[in-house]
Amino acid sequence: MIRAEWFYWLVGLIFVVMAGQMAVDRSNPKRWGSAAFWGLLGLGFGYSSFVVSGHAPAQPLGVAVLVMVCLAGFGFTGRGQQRTTSEEERQRASDRLGGKLFLPALTIPVVAMVCAVLVKKVSIGGQPVLEKGSETILGLGIGAIIALVVGLIVVKERNPGVALHAGRGMLESMGWALFLPQLLSILGAVFTAAGVGDQVGKLVGHVLPHNDTFLAVVVYCVGMALFTVIMGNAFAAFPVMTAAVGWPILIQQMHGNAPCVLAVGMLAGFCGTLCTPMAANFNIVPAALLELKDRYGPIKAQLPTAGGLLVCCVGTISLFAF
Repeated sequence: MIRAEWFYWLVGLIFVVMAGQMAVDRSNPKRWGSAAFWGLLGLGFGYSSFVVSGHAPAQPLGVAVLVMVCLAGFGFTGRGQQRTTSEEERQRASDRLGGKLFLPALTIPVVAMVCAVLVKKVSIGGQPVLEKGSETILGLGIGAIIALVVGLIVVKERNPGVALHAGRGMLESMGWALFLPQLLSILGAVFTAAGVGDQVGKLVGHVLPHNDTFLAVVVYCVGMALFTVIMGNAFAAFPVMTAAVGWPILIQQMHGNAPCVLAVGMLAGFCGTLCTPMAANFNIVPAALLELKDRYGPIKAQLPTAGGLLVCCVGTISLFAF
């Protein structure tokens, strides 16, 4: 049986190897800080398994997180000069390969869906091939590995180390912003534990007219989008707005279909992701990587899509959840 933990170990190992690359990269003036940051992160993936199993204390992980915060917060991380092709070489490769360049990216969701829908039913010797309950995350990991192979074949590159160096360059470019989704999702859990969702729910309950389903759906979807704009990630807004409106009003009080309400509500939150610079890893970092003149260009281009999609979310829940 393939366990999800194995992929976490693989991710941690990749971070450790990249940290080693950063440590020997003399073009990076902050190479030791960068290596320490990403090395601690990689080691944390493996050490966490022992914490979860109860064979190791959790305190070292907390110390590692605080060290990482100090390294990033006080500017001890940086980036080196990437060993990559010239712009002319990339343009020639783009002209030669055309649409084939998208094959690796398309491979990941296809493999993830196959694993989540079909491979989850496959068993060998009475044991499922994929760890039960982790089929989707395993499909994502397997898809990433297969996509790497597909990418190497498409560009006719025989050295997998090239992908590792390119990945390290991307990692250095994105920096700590890579972890914003995880950090903000934890912030959402903190808000929920602090009772923010309950207080918002009481406020909405006093204002919202009784049994007005459409208005409740509008409040839920628009609230998801607005909280996401403020907090930068739909995963942070979801527990707050679901505890306030989605679960107590739309599902328990108005008997809405839970999968429809929650899934489409999450999509409404992503409408906010398209509109906020707080989602730096989606909207600001790519603009910097692509060297766009307008750093807010992606947000401006995404606004019409976000507005239209939010209207569709309200309509979908109103029509199909009740």
